[in-house]
Amino acid sequence: MQPPRGRMQKDPSVSQPAGTAVVGDRLGAEGTETQLDDFVGAHPDYNEEEEEHKFFRRKRLGVIKNVVAASLAGTLTYGVYLGLLQMQLILHYDETYREVKYSNIQLEDIDRKVLMGINVTPIAALLYTPVLIRYSAPHAAQQHSQWESVLPSPIPGRFFGIKWAMFLAVGIYAFFVSSNYWERYYTLVPSAVAIGVAIVPLWASMGSYITRMAQKYHEHVHYKEEQRAPRGASDAYIIIFQSIFYAFFHLSFVCAQMPMLFFLNNYLYQLNHTLFGVKHCGTLSHGTLPGFNTTVLQSLPRSVNLIVVDSVLMAAAFLAMLLVLVLCGAAYRPTEEIDLRSIGWGNIFQLPFKHMRDYRLRHLFPSFIYSGFEVLFVCTGFSLNYGVCALGLEKLSYLLMAYGLSASACSSLALCMLRLQRHIPLLAGAFIHAALLVTLFCWAPEPRLVGQAPLLYSIAALWGTGSALNKTSISILLGMLYKNKERQDFIFTIYHWWQALAIFTVYLWSELPMKAKLSILLVTLVLSVGTYLRMEQQLGQHIEYRLPRIPRPHHRMRGYRYLEEEDSDQTGSEGDGDGEEEQEEHTEDGEQRG
Repeated sequence: MQPPRGRMQKDPSVSQPAGTAVVGDRLGAEGTETQLDDFVGAHPDYNEEEEEHKFFRRKRLGVIKNVVAASLAGTLTYGVYLGLLQMQLILHYDETYREVKYSNIQLEDIDRKVLMGINVTPIAALLYTPVLIRYSAPHAAQQHSQWESVLPSPIPGRFFGIKWAMFLAVGIYAFFVSSNYWERYYTLVPSAVAIGVAIVPLWASMGSYITRMAQKYHEHVHYKEEQRAPRGASDAYIIIFQSIFYAFFHLSFVCAQMPMLFFLNNYLYQLNHTLFGVKHCGTLSHGTLPGFNTTVLQSLPRSVNLIVVDSVLMAAAFLAMLLVLVLCGAAYRPTEEIDLRSIGWGNIFQLPFKHMRDYRLRHLFPSFIYSGFEVLFVCTGFSLNYGVCALGLEKLSYLLMAYGLSASACSSLALCMLRLQRHIPLLAGAFIHAALLVTLFCWAPEPRLVGQAPLLYSIAALWGTGSALNKTSISILLGMLYKNKERQDFIFTIYHWWQALAIFTVYLWSELPMKAKLSILLVTLVLSVGTYLRMEQQLGQHIEYRLPRIPRPHHRMRGYRYLEEEDSDQTGSEGDGDGEEEQEEHTEDGEQRG
């Protein structure tokens, strides 16, 4: 029985000719391709160059965000630390407070051990800081894409990363704040030792982080350039970013005075009581303000009020931790990281000492030492033996605020290195400090004479100007001299280690006569200027300097972190000590490696 005619016409396998079927298939395939092109093809309004420009603009804004967040975190961290330590030492100095609050423990002895722990522990920092900055547990680094967060890490033990070293150090400072809720030997002394452990890693990682951000910003600005940028191309951004960092950092001296201004000053005796037994000030004084009254509190603060102040400081410390954790991006991409095992633990420990063979760094040692001398001298020697001796303890916070505000404002003066030679700001800061040291050596303020306040505030502000030029110029100089990202951790570790040694020396000389302290400062300043000028002279003569070779990896790691050939740690890459970048750097300056 034959099927109906209409059904035969509708069945293509029966009724349609072969040519008609082929044409239909072709039209169907072309339609599918058209739909696919519409789905995955480029949008007709898409501008690749404009999108690339927007992408790198977001990258640049991210770098600026990192710099500001790290600077704010450093300001809050150091401000909380200085403010709490200052308030704690003043409270514990008052004998009435000690007897009423803690008659069963020796707070003076505990304070000596606290200061000893903070100042002595950093001596060993040169051994562990590079490892602490570079080593971490798996998955510690910040992920940079949705795929990296899914793929497993091929490295069981990776370099720690600058960001996480900063986070750990800021967390230790927060731990120091928390120990003051329960003031006992077993809380204060261990937290002080932990602070001493974290001091050098924190500021070494901060210095390296800001320098690295400047280099990344330069990369994002010049993303269109296919050839490698010439040596010194990122110097302008190093100058700008370091100036921004120190403008924020010096505000920490202002933040540190908030507990004094809003809390402790309400309980202090006036200068006629606290300075009654003081006979000599300034250059005629010995030790730490001899004759100062042992009772400085006219009424004792309630424990609840102390807890409130500690809680506010604790909140500021946690805010600093959040700034580092949430807003600070990683300094390096995962593909730029190196397995610690591939170059060996022994090399990590040896490299800081090997870098000291570089004559450029050796000539800067006196500058590092003076940088530590002057910042602690202004907080102790000048503030107490000159400022407090003449104006009273209630004016201490205003003196340090004048110093901090001036230093913050004058950090921008380092921007003149964009137009002038790099040695000018450093020498200008040294000249200001030399003039002030000579003035202080010849001047002995009268005790309890408030009329000397304008001169004291002027000296504090000028000292802040010199400090700003000194510290900002040194960090900029290190960023200019050592551009290899694998060396920056070691260089900034050495800088802050020598600074910590200088601070420990100031702690030891606290009982010396003021003339001796000023003489040591002046001699160190003159020596630092002389050695720095000698370094610049040798660089101008193209004298060879020695840089230790960064060891090559013993084995090649495989995984997604090493997919980018130009960013891997293979032999001859950017991180290799015998790489082309360092060879070109020496060739351009005529300074061959020794």
